[in-house]
Amino acid sequence: MLTLAGAEIGRIGLGTNRLTATPANEEFLREAVAAGVGLIDTAHLYTGGESERAVGAALAPFPAGLVVATKAGYRRGSGHPDALRAQVEESLARLRTESIALLYLHRVDPETPLEQSLAAIKEYRDAGRVREVGISEVGVEQIERAREIVPIAAVQNNYSLSERKHDEVVDLCAERGIVFVPYFPLRGGAGPAIDEIASRHGATPAQIALAWLLERSPAVLPIPGTLSWEHLRENLGALEIDLTEDEYRNLSASRVS
Repeated sequence: MLTLAGAEIGRIGLGTNRLTATPANEEFLREAVAAGVGLIDTAHLYTGGESERAVGAALAPFPAGLVVATKAGYRRGSGHPDALRAQVEESLARLRTESIALLYLHRVDPETPLEQSLAAIKEYRDAGRVREVGISEVGVEQIERAREIVPIAAVQNNYSLSERKHDEVVDLCAERGIVFVPYFPLRGGAGPAIDEIASRHGATPAQIALAWLLERSPAVLPIPGTLSWEHLRENLGALEIDLTEDEYRNLSASRVS
């Protein structure tokens, strides 16, 4: 379990970058929460806003113990304070909530200083309309700059068995008490090493890829995306897998693809 936005949640979340606002998908979200998913990850831009609308329609008012995270400011120019404020207001309306549990700055805008973007988000935190702040696809130096402006609760970067350029960020997050949220966590779920270990555990390669991430650092909380109940159960099953030290080292050395 990890503490995020004041809630104790399990260490496998749900990414919703392909989620559309359909009755079937809304029911899937309710089933995911009932199964123990404590972090639902969405964004202002996902599926043109339908992802946020589906989450709001299915789950609002959000129950205690559920963290719904969203993101603002992905495209060039959208890190400007006025653009961020407009997106946050839209996200609040779509999610049908008065307060966003976790709001990320989706990308550092090359046209706007990081400090200005985060100052705008801090306004919402100070007003109680955002509980916690995160940043996405950032390096160590940017994280430390961000922490000078507002407390950072989570960092979301591309990280997996096959993509490890953010190793230093993972370690920093553990040191600073920041939750590290890998997106695309299942990349690197193929190859002889992972297949052999999966067979040994009676598991799937995807489960082993997630188990490796969970072993990598106690700060890690992956958010594999799926619209399938079967895949969701498979992902949650990774929580039950304990890799041996040798298995962890072998996977770390294999750089599977």
